[in-house]
Amino acid sequence: MKVTRITATLAAFALALTACGGDDGDDAPGADDNGNGAAEEGDEPEVQRGGAYTTIITGLHATAPPNPYNPDGNSFAGYNSVRLAWVKNHPTSPTEFYPGLASEWEVTDDNLELTVTLHPDATWSDGTPVTADDVVVSSNIAYTRGSGAFILDPGAAGAASDIEVIDDKTVQFTQDPENPTREFVNGIMNMIIVPAHIYGDLLPDDFDELLQAARGEDDAADDAREAISEAGEDVVSFAPEEDISAGPYVLERINPSEALLVRNEHFHNDHLVAPDQVIARNYDGNEQVWDYLQAGELDSSHFVAVPEDVVQQIEARPGNEASRTYSPVVAGLAFNQTYEPFDDINVRRALAYIIDREQMVAVSTPDGGTAATTTSGIHQEVVGEWIGDTVGDLDPYAVDLDRAAEELEAAGLSEENGRWVLPDGDPFSVPIQVPGGFSDWIAAGENIATQLNEFGIDSEIRTSPDFTVYQEEMTNGEYPVGFWLIGLGPSPYNIYQRLYGSSNGWEVLAGRLSYNEPGESGNWKGGPETYDVEGHGEVNPGELAHELRTADEERTHEIMTILAQTTNEHLPVIQMWDYVNTQFSNTDRFITDPPDDARRVTGVTSLAGIWIQQGWVTAVN
Repeated sequence: MKVTRITATLAAFALALTACGGDDGDDAPGADDNGNGAAEEGDEPEVQRGGAYTTIITGLHATAPPNPYNPDGNSFAGYNSVRLAWVKNHPTSPTEFYPGLASEWEVTDDNLELTVTLHPDATWSDGTPVTADDVVVSSNIAYTRGSGAFILDPGAAGAASDIEVIDDKTVQFTQDPENPTREFVNGIMNMIIVPAHIYGDLLPDDFDELLQAARGEDDAADDAREAISEAGEDVVSFAPEEDISAGPYVLERINPSEALLVRNEHFHNDHLVAPDQVIARNYDGNEQVWDYLQAGELDSSHFVAVPEDVVQQIEARPGNEASRTYSPVVAGLAFNQTYEPFDDINVRRALAYIIDREQMVAVSTPDGGTAATTTSGIHQEVVGEWIGDTVGDLDPYAVDLDRAAEELEAAGLSEENGRWVLPDGDPFSVPIQVPGGFSDWIAAGENIATQLNEFGIDSEIRTSPDFTVYQEEMTNGEYPVGFWLIGLGPSPYNIYQRLYGSSNGWEVLAGRLSYNEPGESGNWKGGPETYDVEGHGEVNPGELAHELRTADEERTHEIMTILAQTTNEHLPVIQMWDYVNTQFSNTDRFITDPPDDARRVTGVTSLAGIWIQQGWVTAVN
């Protein structure tokens, strides 16, 4: 059977190129899939070593355990928490990776079988070798949490139906052929790996039997699923006596302000790790990160939204440098259509014609985004890749105040003394909800409110105390209008789940798609189940988004075209800006020089740990 084979040495070859002064980003040989001239093992240059590398991590909890499954745990991906591989977030391919604990992986061309080989020198920080048993235990723990490819109710990411240990360093995964998905490989490779000799006893002795029983549909299956779920609760609450890591660092100490991680000398690529220590400073909002950067206290920061004047202040600090790359994320102004008059398509279109997105981005996030050229649900950097020339058929919703007035009048609103009123005579009001600490969203909301007030629509921003509260209250349907991230590429399925997934009524249970009415089971967007779309008739966008899990390439492009048009015509959100991945580094103590695609590795908020372990950070002496 034909396989695609990928080796870890590709990353080392990319390192060699960047060390020569070039940063070819996605064009670098290290970003490709196949063995196109990769360096041989042992050819990797050693980095300049020494010193403490300072970066940022939010949500430090000084009393939480170093447990990667604990939501407050002091376990940091890329530093003291590891995966088989790190997902690159390629613009259109979700199955490209940088190596983690895996040194090789092979995928059959039907995507049903994945064989993973662990790095031969992978070792835990207590000296215990990393083996296939660690992968099996980690897979079983993933089932207790329903994460990645390990879902007892086969859903979005598919299900691993079988795990076979080939030898001490090799494991083979098989996807359920009855419910295959394109996310299978991604779900396996992105799995957290923990030591079996520490976590193995948390699982029931008869876990394999429970797992088989849980795949049934009878009462015994329900009991087995409940037992597995209870084991997951034990895993989440587990507090290891010490931090045992297979990554480049172990946690030494922590307080509410910062964490100190020290070198794990057993790390298999320790010769590529430059800093002896990592200091991770806590932050609660963008302004705090700006202060650190302006003071020259950070060796690098991940994405942070920054107004233009602050960018200048940061770059004025000697040694500070900015990098700007593609980021597969889009900011949208979302509507809860259970609130009138936002259930009226004419009202949503009127708002789209009023808001000057260029002006809004210029004052809110000039360095962190580009004004959306239209609403498609897809980042404008890749929209052509998915829907081709049909992007030109979409309404750009350029500013047109006359058209906006026509749309409002079509919805039954009228203008009285320069202010727009609803059909019952009450003022038309647009409250815009934003979370505290999100400076770009706050500034954008203020500008939108100003534009709407100038047009004659009452509008103001309302601020939630933090993002956690914001998400919870939004899910509860407490806001008629608020910001919402969409277009989360590269997977086509993920791109449209933010619009036509559980938040808009469509839910996957036991591999079957169902629809919840507005206001029920997390459906806070409250859009209709079907739309009448020009040229396509009646469209069920949730069913089409669900089909993206398994569709072939031709069908994927067809579905993406229909969903882009549906989104453009019916505006469940107005696409505001497409993010630019703006990151900062300082060259006083370290040279931080990852390829562009390593600046957007998915599912990891603090990327420096991955850069360090790949050898893209070098100390300056």
